[in-house]
Amino acid sequence: MGEMRDRMAEDLTLRNYRPSTCMSYLQCCAKLAKYHRRSPREMGEPEIREFLLHLLEEKKTSLAHYKRHLAAIKFHYTHTLRRPEEVVSIPWPKVPRPLPLVLNQKELWALFQAIDDYKHRAVIMTAYAVGLRIKEVCNLAPSDIDSQRMLIHVRNGKGGRDRYVMLPKRLLGILREYWKRVRPPGPFLFPGQKPSAGISPDAVRQALLRAEKRAGLHKRITPHVLRHTFATHLLEDRRDHILTPEQAKAMRDIERCRTAELGGHLDQCDHCGYSVPSYNSCRNRHCPKCQSLTQARWIEQQAEKSCPPTTRSSPCPRT
Repeated sequence: MGEMRDRMAEDLTLRNYRPSTCMSYLQCCAKLAKYHRRSPREMGEPEIREFLLHLLEEKKTSLAHYKRHLAAIKFHYTHTLRRPEEVVSIPWPKVPRPLPLVLNQKELWALFQAIDDYKHRAVIMTAYAVGLRIKEVCNLAPSDIDSQRMLIHVRNGKGGRDRYVMLPKRLLGILREYWKRVRPPGPFLFPGQKPSAGISPDAVRQALLRAEKRAGLHKRITPHVLRHTFATHLLEDRRDHILTPEQAKAMRDIERCRTAELGGHLDQCDHCGYSVPSYNSCRNRHCPKCQSLTQARWIEQQAEKSCPPTTRSSPCPRT
């Protein structure tokens, strides 16, 4: 599978897949070839189905692991081999969605107290306090902590997207105390064994596992459990500030507003040359962002109709 492997790696790179995703997809396709002892080029839908059934029925693999193999095989046959007909009829599995595990305040405090290493405690507290994914916490830099605006800049998150999250005052105090004690070298806020790289997510998982046993918690605590716990506690603390369905709908419409993407045009005064940019609507009649512009124009038109020509103000703001 040497030639096909290199070509698949190139296809993944051209589509800007993450290095970890590229490695995972290549390993999944290599398992398919190893199972049948043939190149995927020589196989079709029957061999693919047999391998996938082997994963589910004999290996008893998890659905998440199975979906990763299916996604890799679909990518390989669709983009690399250009034979999508071999995988188009293979369905995606229906995945159950159980309720997430959430820690209460007492369990959370016991977990934090059971962590001996100060750096590991600071990493885990940061992950809980702002609800970050484990890789996002490990990749934080000191420059990402904006104490003036009370924000944390999360770089290269899920899907390669950047975003800002809130910085609680209590967490800022913990991070400042951590900085005084540790003075981490290198570009990362939580460096690993090598200062040039951030702490490994596996190291954080192992620290959580040790703290779980030391605290006597009979729950499988992972970094993502802290993320679920953060969201649940946030809703409980702000129970009185939950948006109504109408407010939530308006907020979603504002978030999806495509006004900036659709561009606009420049309105210029014929008398003095004063120009004002006018943006096009996002074409969503429920969007408060765009409808506020429509409302302002309607009020202006009604004012012009009601005012006599002698008292009507000039449309030019500079005259």
